[in-house]
Amino acid sequence: MIRLKKQNSKTIFLHSIFWIGVWFFFYYFFSYNSNDQRYITWFSSCLLPVTMAVTYFVVYYLIPKYLLAKKYLLFALYSFYTIVVSSYIIVLVLYGCLIFLLSFNTAVMPPMSKNFLFILLLVYMVAGVVSFFTLLNSNFKTASQNRELQNKILETQLQMKDQELHYLKMQIHPHFLFNTLNTIYGFALKQSAQTPEIILKLSNLLDYILYQVSKPMVDLREEVQHIQEYVELERIRFKDTLKVEFESEEIGERIQIAPMLLMPFVENAFKHGNLVNGFLQIIVKIEIGDNRLRFRVGNTNLEDKNGKEKAGIGLENIRKRLDLNYRNRYKLSKQIEKNWYWAELTIENLEIQNEQES
Repeated sequence: MIRLKKQNSKTIFLHSIFWIGVWFFFYYFFSYNSNDQRYITWFSSCLLPVTMAVTYFVVYYLIPKYLLAKKYLLFALYSFYTIVVSSYIIVLVLYGCLIFLLSFNTAVMPPMSKNFLFILLLVYMVAGVVSFFTLLNSNFKTASQNRELQNKILETQLQMKDQELHYLKMQIHPHFLFNTLNTIYGFALKQSAQTPEIILKLSNLLDYILYQVSKPMVDLREEVQHIQEYVELERIRFKDTLKVEFESEEIGERIQIAPMLLMPFVENAFKHGNLVNGFLQIIVKIEIGDNRLRFRVGNTNLEDKNGKEKAGIGLENIRKRLDLNYRNRYKLSKQIEKNWYWAELTIENLEIQNEQES
């Protein structure tokens, strides 16, 4: 409330200063070639309220109600009425000062106050200048409000994106745990001596999942290392029925990627792959070049299942995360050929960690 009062007081003060300046402008204009200070003072003082009324009527009524509302015909019509009424009042002021101050003696009348059109032009010049700055200020406020609205919309979209990413990341935990715990359960039933080794490898993977998946980006090299650990875990499970070909180019230390983005492809290959000629074959290829990642995963697949969709929660999750993290920067494709199912992901413009952060 106090702030509002201060703002109103400031507005009144600025308006008062402005109209005092206008009065001195009138006085200077009408005193040209005339020394009748009494007449000039009274005429300027009588003309000022007319100018104020016209200006405030245009600025606070015509412009916001008709011009800004794009009712141009009504704006033109009421502007014409305003000119007619104000002209009539100016004529009354002109004749009133002539009668009461000069007793109809036009010979001593200041030259600049004799021309009605000049007086009307002077009044509307003031109103026009104020209207111009009012429109300028209105456009500035509108632009500021639009920017603020756009920022709020963008902020809301970012918050929604972060929440969706968080939800998708949280889905990784139960999905991965379900598959790996099934593996441990199978070995535990057999009372295999390799069960502790499997648990140890799973522990390393869980450490990566639980503590790294919450980050927006992780090192690509780290992601690949944990894929290799996962492959080693599956080697223990499949024993001699698994053949894995893992090819990876040298990966720069500062190349980053969304966490757990590549792992589900490999996991899906093991989950949906089939033994062909007594072996499950998995091929993983990672190529880095020109700031682009090309990740290709293939697994043997029985011909009678070629028509089936090989996606699940994992790959569906990955598609959504790719849309959120790499929109218009990735290409995801699949292909089935000669007992092989291939999934290929290409990401352009990889994230590079700043040297200061590394």
